[in-house]
Order: sequence, then structure tokens, then C-alpha cells
Amino acid sequence: MQSTSAALYASALRSIIDAMRITVLAVGKIKEKYLVQGIAEYAKRLSRYCKLDIIEVPDEKTPDRASEAQEEQIKALEGARLMKHIRPDACVIALAIDGEMLDSVELSKRLEQLGINGTSHIIFVIGGSLGLSDEVLRRADYKLSFSKMTFPHQLMRMILLEQIYRGYRIMMGEPYHK
Repeated sequence: MQSTSAALYASALRSIIDAMRITVLAVGKIKEKYLVQGIAEYAKRLSRYCKLDIIEVPDEKTPDRASEAQEEQIKALEGARLMKHIRPDACVIALAIDGEMLDSVELSKRLEQLGINGTSHIIFVIGGSLGLSDEVLRRADYKLSFSKMTFPHQLMRMILLEQIYRGYRIMMGEPYHK
């Protein structure tokens, strides 16, 4: 009996996962070849589990020794560009240093729960070098942090895709490296 219910759950979960759409919405263009290749590899791997979109919006040049007001203005401009791509029905997860830190299993469970609860579109938002605007952070349904350390936003894109991929592997009971 247990194996039958486990098989039914796995089948239902597979249907939910297949319908899920993940968007990575990020400020700036990836220029480094190794990051472009790594992102392409994880995008290819994720295609087995979900529909993945990666949307880049232009970043603003930050002057050396920018004032706090200038930095806020830059974040606001980048934030407005990001907001144009955020649909009202999507679950928005903002990557923010003050967000909640999860391990890979917890992230997997969160993604699974969102799917079970009927969320069909998740947008992960990665800000530019100054972070995300207040407008984007207010719109976020959840704030996620990968560390108290600061990472280059270009590298964060690849790390995020790897963790989403790992999360799907965990969700499906497939092997993954611990």
C-alpha cells in the first residue's frame, strides 16, 4: 500500500513539476565565458524539470565614490526595469543578503510546496552590484540569502541555477552530491 501511495505522489509531483515555470530575472549581462558556459549547462539540465527563462535587464554604471542618493537612484532605475518583467500572479523570490538562509533540502522543499500549493510561476530576482530597489523588495513574496558574504551578481546567477537544479534532483528522489 505504501509503495502505491508513494508512486501516486511521485506521479502527481512530476505533473506539478512539469507545469512549473522558473524565471531568473537579473540585472546586467554575463560577459565572462566560463559563467556563460556554466549557466548554459545548468539551463540545459533544468530543462528536464521545468520551463526556464533567463531575463537580463540593463545595469547602470555606478560612478566611483557614488553618494548614497546616487546609489538609491541607480537601484530605483534598475528596479523599474525589473518590475516590468514581474507578473502579478508570479511568486517572487528576491535574492537579498538579509533574506532567509536555507540548505539545499530546505530550498527543494520550498519549491515543492509552492508547486503543490498551485504556484506555477516562480521568479527569482537578482539585483545589480548595489542590490535590489525597495520597490522590488516590497514586491517579493520571499527573500532568500545564500550567505552573509557578498558574491558577484554574475556568479550568483550560476550558483542559483545549480541550487534550483539540485533542488529538483532532491525533490524527485534522484542522486545528488552532498
